[in-house]
Amino acid sequence: MEKIPITKAGEKDLVEKLRQLKTKDRPDISQAIADARAHGDLKENAEYHAAKEQQGFIEAKIQEIEHALGNAQVIDVKDIPETGRVVFGATIDLFDIANNKSITYKIVGNLESDPEAGLISIQTPIAQGLIGKNVGDEVSITTPSGAIDFEIEKVQHL
Repeated sequence: MEKIPITKAGEKDLVEKLRQLKTKDRPDISQAIADARAHGDLKENAEYHAAKEQQGFIEAKIQEIEHALGNAQVIDVKDIPETGRVVFGATIDLFDIANNKSITYKIVGNLESDPEAGLISIQTPIAQGLIGKNVGDEVSITTPSGAIDFEIEKVQHL
């Protein structure tokens, strides 16, 4: 099985999310099911069915995170010497040439991806187009919404 890259911070977040699911969410939903069951007829008990559905969601999430952590290749970008080259885990300051504005992205694993927060998955066209490039390079990246031209201003291992 192929290892899935994840940052050190991403691993820490997943471990915490798993702890929350197992120690709080799972017992809470079990209690909600027990409470709903105490209300009698389960066929027409909407609270019971909603709680069972939520339980299934929680169990699926636990399995997903355990699987991800079991197949994770944790990469601590701080262990990689800074050379100005874009690598997994790096934080990159870009200048969007067409829109005349600066933007910052951090290249992370799929499970950590949060584009609104500037965390882009290694599998996105932008991340793929940046990997291996250096500070000062101008890069044209084809995305589903068209080509974007960036200049790489700074690469940091934060």
